[in-house]
Amino acid sequence: MTTELIPDEIQFAENPEPRCPCVLVVDVSSSMYGEPMDQLNNGIATFARELKADRLASLRTEVAIVTFGSGAELVQDFVTADRFEPPTLVALGETMISWGINLALDKIEERKQMYRDNGIDYYRPWLFLITDGGPTEEQEVVNAASENLKRAESEKRVAAFSVGVGLANMEILAQMSPRRPLMLKGLEFSSMFVWLSQSMSRVSASRTDDEITLDTDGLNDWAAI
Repeated sequence: MTTELIPDEIQFAENPEPRCPCVLVVDVSSSMYGEPMDQLNNGIATFARELKADRLASLRTEVAIVTFGSGAELVQDFVTADRFEPPTLVALGETMISWGINLALDKIEERKQMYRDNGIDYYRPWLFLITDGGPTEEQEVVNAASENLKRAESEKRVAAFSVGVGLANMEILAQMSPRRPLMLKGLEFSSMFVWLSQSMSRVSASRTDDEITLDTDGLNDWAAI
C-alpha cells in the first residue's frame, strides 16, 4: 500500500511519535537546469537515505517539498522519513519565491492542526529555502511574503533557513529571511543535506520544547561562511 492511500489518522495511530515537520522550499526555475538540478536531486536522495538510517528520526521527521518556478506547487505532502521517496524535480520557469514561501507556511499550519486534531505532539517546524536567483514577483508581493515569514519566525511558529546557490541574489535573500542566508559552496547539495539530516536527528532526539541548536561546525562542509 502506498503512503498516499493511508489516511493520516491511521498513520498517527500506527506511529504516535511526536513529529518534526521539515519543508524544503526549492527553486525549480529554468536557471537551475542541468547540473544544479541534478545535484539538487542527488542531495534530496541523500537526505532521504540519511534520515532512514536513524530509526528515531525516520519516525519523527516529516518531509514535505514545495517547489517554485512560474508558480508554486506542493510536490510532496508531509510524510514520515521512513516512507519518504524523493521525487525527481525538473527545472522550468521563473522564480516566484514569495509563492513558494506562502504555500509552505500555509501547509505547515494545516499540518500542525492535523497534529492537534490527532493528539500528536510536535516540534517547531523547519522551513528550508533553496534558490539560485532572486524573486521575479512585484515588490509588494515579495515584501508581504517576507513579513509573513519573519512574523512566523518571531512567533516561533517556524524555524526558517535560506540557502543561496550560484548567482543567487544574496542581498534580497537577506532582506526576505529571518536569519542570515548561507551561500552554498559550489554544488555541495549532498553535504548540505547530510548536515540537514543530522540536524533533524538532533531535533528528533530532543524534547519538543527544547530550543533549536545548530551544528555550526558542520556548516563549514557546505556553506561559504
